[in-house]
Parts: sequence; C-alpha cells; structure tokens
Amino acid sequence: MARPFEGLPGEVEWVALREVVPAATAPLRVREAPDRTVTLSTVLPMAWPALVRRDGRVLLGLQVPSRTGDVSRDLAWALETALAADPGTPVSSPSPPGPGPRLQDLLDVGSPLEVTVHEGFDYWLDGAADPTGEVTASMERANASVVPTERLQAVPGAYWCRMRERSHLRWVLPEAEAAALDALARLAAGPGLALGDDTRYVGSFRAHGLLCPVWDLPLDMEAEALEEPVTALRSALDEVLADPRPLTEQERRVRAGLVNRQVTLR
Repeated sequence: MARPFEGLPGEVEWVALREVVPAATAPLRVREAPDRTVTLSTVLPMAWPALVRRDGRVLLGLQVPSRTGDVSRDLAWALETALAADPGTPVSSPSPPGPGPRLQDLLDVGSPLEVTVHEGFDYWLDGAADPTGEVTASMERANASVVPTERLQAVPGAYWCRMRERSHLRWVLPEAEAAALDALARLAAGPGLALGDDTRYVGSFRAHGLLCPVWDLPLDMEAEALEEPVTALRSALDEVLADPRPLTEQERRVRAGLVNRQVTLR
C-alpha cells in the first residue's frame, strides 16, 4: 500500500509520527466506540501493537513492523483487538491478520490529529497502578534513545530535532511526490532551499508515499527560529506548485540531482 494513511486527517502527521518522531501521542476517536478513550502512541512498551490499561483506556502503537504490507490494516487489527480485550491486557501479534477494515474504516475522519510531543516515554506509566519491571525497563531503554524533538506550528508535518553535532528539520510534504519534487527543483534552481544562515538542504526520503525533505541546521538553532523561514518556504512552494509551465532544462537537471539524493523508507 503506497499511501496507507491517505484519507486520514493529518496524513503528514501520521507519516511523521511513524518515521521521524520518537515520543508523541494523539487522541483518536473510534466511530463505533465514541465513549472509549483511545490514544495513538509512537511506541509502546516491548513494542506491543496496542495496550489496554486497567481503566479501559487504549494505547495504539504506531511504530510497529507491518505484517500485511498495509500499515493501516495492521493498525486497525490492533485497535479492534484492543477494544475487545480485557482491561490490563497488552495486544501481541503472533501471526499476520487476515483481510478486514483499515483505520479509515474505524476512525472518525472528521477529527483532526492533535499531536503532543513528549520528552520521553514516562506517559507509559500514567494511570498504571503497578507497572511491571519489564515495562519500567523498556521505558528506561526507550528514554535513553530519545532525540530532542519539537513540532513546528507554522506548517503541518514539520519537526525539528537536535543530534550531537547538528540540528535538523524533517518536513513531510502533503503533495504527491512528483509534484513536490518539481516544486523543490524550481526553488533549488532559483532562490534556493536554505532556511537561513548556515542551513543546508541535504536531501529527502520517501515514506508511505510522501516526500520528506531534510535540512541541516546549526546545532544552536532552535525550533522557534524556523517558524518564519518555513512559512516563507511554504508560500514559495505554493506559488511554484500553481505554475502550470513545464520545468526548464536547468530545473530538470536540478530535479534529477534531487532524485539521486533520495532514499525510501518502507
């Protein structure tokens, strides 16, 4: 399935939470169970697909391997299994699920995805009266690997993170890949793709059918400093996307170079 999250509100956020954000949550509304509290979580203890707390609240894990080739179907199976499970029960996945509904069939697609980024996975223990040693140990291991990450407010799907030597911006674009590449090529051949002094566009990766450009930033550059340049770049992208003219020869060469710097995440 090329775009498993297509048709869900906030498709770019689904892709970002699955591929680039370490610790984040978002509430979900299930059509047939509007009274159940369901929360999307990037990761769950022991990489469980889902977990039912003792009070009946459901956590749905997003960063789990796909077993069917359709991430949406995998997540829908885990969600349905959790909704039918006893309180205090983790959901395991011993075998690939068969045909069945996808997230688009189960979720209220009229509700936006409201993302909260966390500094770590301490929220796993929220409401847990007696967390097991395994859960605590899993949380400690996960916390040790978390990269500081913030979500930009200017545009959807854009996340700043700080590594050891540089900071980075990773931005999932909502346009179809071909259109996004054309727009990036036009800008790269013209005014450029930099987001300020000592910033550099380094390439992009493809994830779940969408394009995610990546920028290197100075280590001390904070997420707040990106809001204005990203807003300006989004406006420039919109302008070139609305231009019906074919790419020039120079722009085609630039586009080919951008493609050569792409990788694909599956």
